[in-house]
Amino acid sequence: MISNENDPELNGKYLGTISSDFIKICENLKEASYQVRKRGFSEFPIFPISKTEQPIGQLFLSKEEKPIDWNYYITYLDEFIQRKLIQEDNLEQFKATYKDPDEFCCLFVVDETFTNFLYIPYPNE
Repeated sequence: MISNENDPELNGKYLGTISSDFIKICENLKEASYQVRKRGFSEFPIFPISKTEQPIGQLFLSKEEKPIDWNYYITYLDEFIQRKLIQEDNLEQFKATYKDPDEFCCLFVVDETFTNFLYIPYPNE
């Protein structure tokens, strides 16, 4: 099962570059999250990120197009269930720990040997 609590490994290896990217594109991510919810696609938007191509979600922001280190994809909880990345019997636990999407961005970090959820707070206006 994939946990959706921030993993300590994130802090050392990933958080610096992810935070650096996040400052540059957080408004784009926040608006996309809002639109996913407003249009009724899902109450649980998720942004998979990776440095290489990966199959989860649709490409949203590319490191080839923007001055960022990671590629940002967009999807939502249903795809994670369909791909069995989140099991049906863990669904309520995921929903209970999913942070308020108006205040936090739910990233799913995909790297060679590491995959996990990361919640980053949006900057205060």
